[in-house]
Amino acid sequence: MVQQREQLKTPQAPEIIYPDSDGQPMADNTTQWNWIVKIEGNLEFLFAANADVFVAGDLLWYPVEGNNQIRMAPDAMVAFGRPLGHRGSYKQWEEDSIPPR
Repeated sequence: MVQQREQLKTPQAPEIIYPDSDGQPMADNTTQWNWIVKIEGNLEFLFAANADVFVAGDLLWYPVEGNNQIRMAPDAMVAFGRPLGHRGSYKQWEEDSIPPR
């Protein structure tokens, strides 16, 4: 008589959440805030004609898939070769591994 074997299920790793906010303030004072707005706004203006240049300000950047603790939120960033559009955060592995500058 042949016994049926139960197929062992491969345990799945828990889903990693990449928050869109780190709870930190964008600026500590009005001077810093004004510079963030000016720099990000001028970068937007400079690259407005390029559909493959993504510009953002204070956006969380996750450079390493699988590790949501390695992150930063630059005051302004530019990613060449990436399309315009809304992102809750910049996950580098979803952006053809192109890091922001």
